[in-house]
Amino acid sequence: MSKALPSHAQTVIIGGGSIGTNTAYHLTKLGHTDVVILEQGQLTSGTTWHAAGLIVAGLLKTQAECEIYTHGRDLYANLEAETGLPTGFRDVGYLQIATNDERMHEMRRVAPFMRRFGINCHEIGVTEAKDLFPIADMSNVKGAFYIPEDGRANPVDLTMSLAKGARMGGARFFEGVRVTEILTTNGTATGVQTQDGQTITAENVVICGGMWSRQLGEKHGVNLPLQAAEHYYLITEAIPDLPRDLPVLEDPSTYTYYREEVGGMMLGLFEPGAAAWKLDGIPDDFEFGEIEPDWDRVGPDLEKAYSRVPDTMNYGVKKLFCGPESFTPDLAPLVGPTPEIRNLWVACGMNSLGILNGAGTGMVLAHWIVDGLAPLDVTGINVNRFTKSEATPAFRRDRTPELLGKLFGQHFHNESPKTARDVKRSILHDRLAATGAYFSEGHGWEAPDWFAPSPAQAKIDEYSWFRQNWWDWHAEEHRAAREDVVLMDMSSMSCFLVQGRDAVKLMSRLSCNEVDVASGRVVYTAWVNEAGGFEADLTVARLADDKFMVVVGENSHGHTEMRMRRHIGADEFITITDVTAGRAQINVHGPKARELLTRVTGADLSNEAFPFMSAQYIDVGYAHVLAYRVTFIGELGWELHVPSTQAVQTYDLLMQAGLDLGVRNAGMQTLNSLRLEKAYRDFGIDVDNTDNPIAAGLGFAVKLDKPGGFIGRDALAAIKAQGTPKTRMLQFLLKDPEPLLYGNELIFLNGVEVGYIQVGGYGHSLGGAVGIGFAEHDAPLTAEIVNAGHWEIDVAGVRYEATASLKPLYDPTMEKVRK
Repeated sequence: MSKALPSHAQTVIIGGGSIGTNTAYHLTKLGHTDVVILEQGQLTSGTTWHAAGLIVAGLLKTQAECEIYTHGRDLYANLEAETGLPTGFRDVGYLQIATNDERMHEMRRVAPFMRRFGINCHEIGVTEAKDLFPIADMSNVKGAFYIPEDGRANPVDLTMSLAKGARMGGARFFEGVRVTEILTTNGTATGVQTQDGQTITAENVVICGGMWSRQLGEKHGVNLPLQAAEHYYLITEAIPDLPRDLPVLEDPSTYTYYREEVGGMMLGLFEPGAAAWKLDGIPDDFEFGEIEPDWDRVGPDLEKAYSRVPDTMNYGVKKLFCGPESFTPDLAPLVGPTPEIRNLWVACGMNSLGILNGAGTGMVLAHWIVDGLAPLDVTGINVNRFTKSEATPAFRRDRTPELLGKLFGQHFHNESPKTARDVKRSILHDRLAATGAYFSEGHGWEAPDWFAPSPAQAKIDEYSWFRQNWWDWHAEEHRAAREDVVLMDMSSMSCFLVQGRDAVKLMSRLSCNEVDVASGRVVYTAWVNEAGGFEADLTVARLADDKFMVVVGENSHGHTEMRMRRHIGADEFITITDVTAGRAQINVHGPKARELLTRVTGADLSNEAFPFMSAQYIDVGYAHVLAYRVTFIGELGWELHVPSTQAVQTYDLLMQAGLDLGVRNAGMQTLNSLRLEKAYRDFGIDVDNTDNPIAAGLGFAVKLDKPGGFIGRDALAAIKAQGTPKTRMLQFLLKDPEPLLYGNELIFLNGVEVGYIQVGGYGHSLGGAVGIGFAEHDAPLTAEIVNAGHWEIDVAGVRYEATASLKPLYDPTMEKVRK
């Protein structure tokens, strides 16, 4: 019998698990009360019901992750008092152990950062760890970290309590209602249709369908790359005298978590070599379902898990549970407005952390829907970060087995996925491999990370948080860029041609800088939102009156395209063409760049004929090339945008012509170290949607008085009017040449914690580790305070003296790039 549904709601949420109920709850808290939740089975019947209910922080390495986590932990701890329904939350504590020095170093790096955001993660000794979890064998443990406020909850009770809280705010829940179609008009979601033909019109539709989300999105052309995988935990029979309030124990060396469960021990596996489940699609009627366990496959993993708590082998197995959980290619959720359909939102792909991060994710999405802006950094979780390649069956089949172990195991700063590689390869890939390139993966691209003397040496001997075997080769690349000339394959950079009668209107509307310039000018600019927060940093080149080239990092490809398309006016004529795959980008940089290029082109490359921040079409051998005179490394140089059909020939010509100049290839590690010496910013890495160009030191690229203004102009004007900011982005150089910076290291000014490093590298020209980060002061952070202050950076619990600067420490007057 059909359920009578309302004909309209302000927001319809598809899915009644942890994410759907959390989103509804948080919408009502913002006064957005006309919310309908449609669940195809019963609430929690997808994956929520069999979740372990861990409320534990893990190792969180972004501010957004910390804020999402702490919001949920604090909410869950107090929700029962609000709704009157139990949640099962108990702050039994959370214990992480390390069995090697590298893991100890990683935890020592991350713990101070987590403490900054209210997560009381502190180091304890092995004896104390043993006292906290006496059933564990700690004989090979090097050390441990403990968070006493963390714990566990009952997933079903918690979700029901959230649902009651949402109902108290006006939300309506309907079970046994399957959405079969998302209704659209002119590319905008207008409601949903259910399996029995009923429709609900709505201003917003939200997909919170867990592991079903991909196939629902796919039906409507929406790209949601997630895949269900088998997920196991084992519960033993009751163990006499096992403490009920035993903390949750996590052990990366066995890929297992351990906690008490109804008097027995739960061993939860996140094993390497996991198994994808139902590549073709999840059955609609899979409700409170289980998967038949594969004892043969997980047997060795269980044996390893038992090794940490060997006494539990004396007790029987009460249950080996296998149920599906959905995972994304980069182990971050899919959240936000979909680029394909307006007013269609999504929150799914929680990577087995749907209880843990459900509240924070629901809070973020609710604010995004109601306020139009996300309340924290969403660059790492935005649904528009993926292409359709990552949603293909082959990709999901190949990548998924790696994901569980990668989520739970030991981590290193430069470790790339090992599976589902070669999604995108530059046409120069084989040439670079033959010269010794070691490739890392980023957003599907195979990028040369560094170059070894020969292909046989292009491998990482051992991952480490310290100097690895490629260190000296990378240092040679860095020096070559500063002293001679290097080629960098930057074909992964995203390029869009924006053309048409109204192209200049769109570019001007989006850009903080003045882009209504003469043809042949290249403009560096930020794009910001209505609150003044970054949406992109990029170059916009005017190639003709009605033609622009937008070049942006590969991490911003989908977001940049979506932002452009969403801001075309109804009466404007503009075409946007993604030309990334049709060209290669070869960067020629270094003091000898002009000398090298002059040997292969008839173009005049002098300062007068080809000034800095300009673009021209030039000949390079047989090729007709669009050349930009710009830099992201702080040296003289050009970006060559070469047709793909001529890229290999152009690369060969440049290498041959530069042999006596010392020309060599350089990779991403060197790009990072060079640009950090110049303190160049990078959206999605150093700055995000919660930062603004004024505080980030990019005020020079903001033209508040340009005709017509731009999106976010008033917000930036108000920020500018406040005078010298109290929070500013600074560059730092460690005085001790030995320690390394990667990001998240705390910054101290005169002994007071004032911020953290956003990203770090090694300044081979400056003689030490460099990083950039925001420092917060209780008064305007003037140049005098910066220069006179005593600055220190915490690296794995040790403070090192540092030099801080508002200007780049390398070539602050920009002489090298302009000569």
